[in-house]
Amino acid sequence: MNDLSFSGFLVRVALSLILVLLTFNPSGYSYVHMVADGFPSISPVEAVLGILLLIGWIVFLGATLKSIGLFGMVLALALCAALIWLVASWGWVSLDNTNALTWIGLVVLALIMAIGMAWAHLYRRWTGQTTVDEVNEGQ
Repeated sequence: MNDLSFSGFLVRVALSLILVLLTFNPSGYSYVHMVADGFPSISPVEAVLGILLLIGWIVFLGATLKSIGLFGMVLALALCAALIWLVASWGWVSLDNTNALTWIGLVVLALIMAIGMAWAHLYRRWTGQTTVDEVNEGQ
């Protein structure tokens, strides 16, 4: 149960993608678009969905920040930005195509969160060292 399988990592990627794309995507079918269409009034369904999405973001970002830290997230974003620049320099995607860049950015964000969710498993597998959370007992 403590080992991370490839399918376990793919589940984390899928859940991250679902969270990110349900919150916002350029297709026009997302929580942001739903709320923007009726703004400033919000329906009870929109409120419940918003709270559920917020819980998901807190869980995923909290785990990612705890596992790889802010510096790790910045490094991962920098690497992904450099990879997008590389792909654009090869002509695979145009930097003028904001729709494609938005989709790529959303997928990158989901991948970084999935890596953050799986980091303790990956770190243990690569280094043989176990990570532990700090516990302040008796305080």
